[in-house]
Amino acid sequence: MTTAPAALKPAAPARKPATMAQALGRALRDEMAADPSVHVLGEDVGTLGGVFRITDGLAAEFGDERCADTPLAEAGILGTAVGMAMYGLRPVVEMQFDAFAYPAFEQLVSHVARMRNRTRGAMPLPLTVRVPYGGGIGGVEHHSDSSEAYYMATPGLHVVTPATVADAYGLLRAAIASDDPVVFLEPKRLYWSKAEWSPQDPEPVAPIGRAAVRRSGGSATLVTYGPSVPVCLEAAEAAREEGWDLEVIDLRSLVPFDEETVCASVRRTGRAVVVHEANGFAGPGGEIAARLSERCFHYLQAPVLRVTGLDIPYPPPMLEQHHLPGVDRVLDAVARLQWESEWTSGARTGEEAP
Repeated sequence: MTTAPAALKPAAPARKPATMAQALGRALRDEMAADPSVHVLGEDVGTLGGVFRITDGLAAEFGDERCADTPLAEAGILGTAVGMAMYGLRPVVEMQFDAFAYPAFEQLVSHVARMRNRTRGAMPLPLTVRVPYGGGIGGVEHHSDSSEAYYMATPGLHVVTPATVADAYGLLRAAIASDDPVVFLEPKRLYWSKAEWSPQDPEPVAPIGRAAVRRSGGSATLVTYGPSVPVCLEAAEAAREEGWDLEVIDLRSLVPFDEETVCASVRRTGRAVVVHEANGFAGPGGEIAARLSERCFHYLQAPVLRVTGLDIPYPPPMLEQHHLPGVDRVLDAVARLQWESEWTSGARTGEEAP
């Protein structure tokens, strides 16, 4: 008597090299296919496919009513999207560059962020604002800003930023599906980063509000996000030569902030450096450092340090390498952590910090 063969386990979908830009475009396409209420609008998103070609092919597949080119008027674009969301659609707005989004900021602060609260929860606003941001591409003024602090300081908004191909896809789909407005910050210099990936990958992406441990370590914690994640990973590898085992936390979500994951790491390592491209004064790192100091004070062996962009308007392309946090500046901060730890423990006395 023969027995039927056991059911074969389905083969995992084949992964192929893909860029972050391709993953973002696929996320938009899949959401538009799954939900007819999803509309894409912005400058050149239709015929051209966007400056970075993220929306390439969407107008051809879904029509120019669902992937619509707009006038060069950011306030008008976002104001239109507010009305669309109020009437039951799920608009996805593309702001062509980070600093081009500022004319729309009044709409964002006065209406997008307040609508749910204004209506006592009766009217959610499922609206996603995609903003290419950050430097490292040789862009001129108004093309390389890191404006995340403005959005983080606006109650009522979710603020997320991916650093990997998989997160770009998963987080964008989560943002579009959210009933709360999401500012989706896309690091421009990672658009062409590649990874083996498939949109049918069975590994789920954590929901908005959860950080990821990109590298485990016990000597200190590097807290970062977006374009600075690869920098911190490179710095962590270089630090091994000095005997430092650095943990790297990718926040992924700036608001909501995953305090649980970050604090658990810092309490274990006793040291932390916050790294980002935005300016240091009143930048995101100040809020993160304050929270870590409040929640982890009795575990800290040294002050929480920051490695950030300079407190200046974004410089010309030839100078941006001096402005952006690099591996050397991160390693300098790690060295200072060691000095501060020894000074606090009494191993060093009568010396000034480096």
